[in-house]
Amino acid sequence: MAVPAIGKPAADEYAPFFAGYIARVRENDILQALHRQKEEFIGLLQGLSDARAGYRYAEGKWSVREIVGHVIDAERVFGYRALAIARGDRAALPGFDENDYTAAAGYDSVPLKELLNEFSVVRDSHLLMFPRFSHEAWVLRGTASGHAATPRALAHIIVGHARHHAAVLSERYLGAP
Repeated sequence: MAVPAIGKPAADEYAPFFAGYIARVRENDILQALHRQKEEFIGLLQGLSDARAGYRYAEGKWSVREIVGHVIDAERVFGYRALAIARGDRAALPGFDENDYTAAAGYDSVPLKELLNEFSVVRDSHLLMFPRFSHEAWVLRGTASGHAATPRALAHIIVGHARHHAAVLSERYLGAP
């Protein structure tokens, strides 16, 4: 199936809060970026022990496992938003509180290997879904968390969000004692 040229989202396709995530995506082909990032993200953490995956760099901060769980939750939410908007759903999509989601999920008791597998499966589902969007679907506008959103912007947010957390993991968790 030929995938239409998707392009970069304009600033009016997403909430200002997401500009930092969008800026982390330099690739012109978001589908390639999604594919490559899957292996990069898993590769960053796959050798980490479960004991080390419980590390928190400060009191009240998430553990490595909780960060991975949060990335999974966010990818599901952003992916659903992209699907709903691409299918023409006009309902305003709600926001989500990442701290409430993480607290309720119990990710800190899940082995890291299982979380990385779950991330892989969720990402694979998006790698199957996104190429099926028509050019028109990529740029349809909907509302999420009270702001405009397009599937194109949401795909970029997925990549930028995971990159943000990979950088935090590298800087504050993986190099720590």
